[in-house]
Amino acid sequence: MKQKQGPHYRVPFRRRREGRTDYRVRAKLLRSGKPRVVVRKTLNQTIVQFVVPDAPGDKILATAQSIDLKEHGWSAGTGNLPAAYLTGFLAGRRASAKGLKEAILDIGGQRPSRGGRLFAALQGLLDAGVVVPHSPEVLPAKDRVRGAHIGEEIAKQFDNVKSKLEAA
Repeated sequence: MKQKQGPHYRVPFRRRREGRTDYRVRAKLLRSGKPRVVVRKTLNQTIVQFVVPDAPGDKILATAQSIDLKEHGWSAGTGNLPAAYLTGFLAGRRASAKGLKEAILDIGGQRPSRGGRLFAALQGLLDAGVVVPHSPEVLPAKDRVRGAHIGEEIAKQFDNVKSKLEAA
């Protein structure tokens, strides 16, 4: 394979070469002037952060991880759809307490799937009172958010944790 070279060749940014950042999409999100809601999923958890751009680096205003749910009585797995919803709900409550009312969803390089964990976190944000532009078609069904597809025990635990988060 021949390497690109020559006097006019410009090496792309490192994060672009690694496929980690699409700078056109990032610039579009930043031009909106609204905070971004960054939703990332790992194998075992979901992370939701409210981020505003700053010259030295982005600032995180509010955050929640699905591991934080254990403090509120969640003992089931943290990498599933109900945990993603509750994480979004918790992050939305924390952001509302800091005066954030609206944001733009940033899912990064993750592939979105209709009704998946990314959009379950979005549903939690919406139920917490944060205004995020979205299409209603992508949101998961209510019984899947509760965890009824996993088991009745998860659904009961979901209801208990959600009532605790609403009361706090």
